[in-house]
Amino acid sequence: MMNMRTVFSAIILAILLFAGLSTTSCKKFQGFSTGNLDFSKDTVVFDTVFTTIGSTTQRLKIYNNSNKTLNVDEIELVGGSNSPFRINVDGLKGISFANLEIEKDDSLFIFVEVTLQVNNATNPMVIEDKIRFRTNGKDQFIVLAVWGQDMYYHQNDFNSGVWSNDKPHLIYGFAGIDSAQTLTIEAGTQIFMHKNALIYNYKGTLNIVGTKNEKVVIQGDRLEQYYQDQRGQYYGIYMQEARPSTFRHVEIKNGTAGIHLFSRDPNTSGPTLDIKYSEIHNNSRYGIFIFDGAEVLAESCILHKNESHGLFVLGGGDFNFNNCNILSYGGSVAAVGITNMYEPNDPSQPTIIGNINQGTITNCAITGNSLTEMVINTSNPGGAVTLNFNIQRNLIYSEFIPTDSYFLNNIWNENPLFNNINEGIYTFQNLSPLNNSANTAFPSFFDFCENPRNISTPDIGAWDL
Repeated sequence: MMNMRTVFSAIILAILLFAGLSTTSCKKFQGFSTGNLDFSKDTVVFDTVFTTIGSTTQRLKIYNNSNKTLNVDEIELVGGSNSPFRINVDGLKGISFANLEIEKDDSLFIFVEVTLQVNNATNPMVIEDKIRFRTNGKDQFIVLAVWGQDMYYHQNDFNSGVWSNDKPHLIYGFAGIDSAQTLTIEAGTQIFMHKNALIYNYKGTLNIVGTKNEKVVIQGDRLEQYYQDQRGQYYGIYMQEARPSTFRHVEIKNGTAGIHLFSRDPNTSGPTLDIKYSEIHNNSRYGIFIFDGAEVLAESCILHKNESHGLFVLGGGDFNFNNCNILSYGGSVAAVGITNMYEPNDPSQPTIIGNINQGTITNCAITGNSLTEMVINTSNPGGAVTLNFNIQRNLIYSEFIPTDSYFLNNIWNENPLFNNINEGIYTFQNLSPLNNSANTAFPSFFDFCENPRNISTPDIGAWDL
């Protein structure tokens, strides 16, 4: 038999439960908001997108800033199924969505992408569409806009003749130059490289003939602002046993290895690559990489902000750099690294100990962030290897000043007084030690912009005041 206290407690609990149920059941729907939407942006703009190549995804947010739930009657991509744009609303793909509820002070995302069709035009085109939002009988619009560009498309193909500059060239995989073939790239040509793509010169000739007013620019194919200074977007230019090639006024940026030269054509004389008035920068590894006997002649070039060496020689090779800026700014190791040895990771492969028949660096600025900006490590077992260095009249930053006889009349550890290192502007002030300090025995007649140098009192580095 229950006592009175137990019975009373049970009655009180029943009353409280009933009261709670009654309160819940009597809660009235407050109705939808009579307001409209707010947006994180009124226009979604895509930078230049190549035809047939999809864009990155952009997003916008729509907000219900009222104090009641807002019912969005309809969201519609105005261009419908014919639109090059694609939208995703709250996780759902489509072109039309109805009766979406947004709680008070809440929001949802809309994601937008675009893919353009080929239009066979050389000039960029502008494509627009809209997203229409209807709430409480009112239409609101978000504009979608994209700049599109047709291009020449290369995927694992071999090329010869001339690449014209009327449309950009886009490379997937590789664009190759086969044995004994010649490819010439016209001044003003824009070359865009997809992830891991490369220009592959296999025993052929590659001539890039930019001018100071129409450079040839090689970069990644992501054109959004975020990618403007992202390294490693593609591989670079790979030259294997290439015939003599010439580059003028070329800019190579945001790759892995700007120019990678592997060996040289044994049947030809002269440099594998003759490069002038060119800039190689912001690569995730090397600016110019010489491996196993290739030869480079470089004059009035700027190699800077590469993560590893601006100039890297491995397993031997020949080089003659005159009036260049080789700089480690933005990198993590010395601007110049030179060794005639290479020991493969595979123990079954032989160690390479190669010749450096010509190791000339003159009138160059070799400086940057590292304590030592030039590292040379060579091996000459039994004296059977040729090591011929000539390093004269450079400005070099180094923690230890070498005593080797081939270092002659260099300027050590002085500030070059560049005008704007962060912006990559390596012109310099009048009081710079670069000014009037080059050796006239190594003439370079034009500076980086192909402006005439003062031959009687030339400057060290790529620029001449």
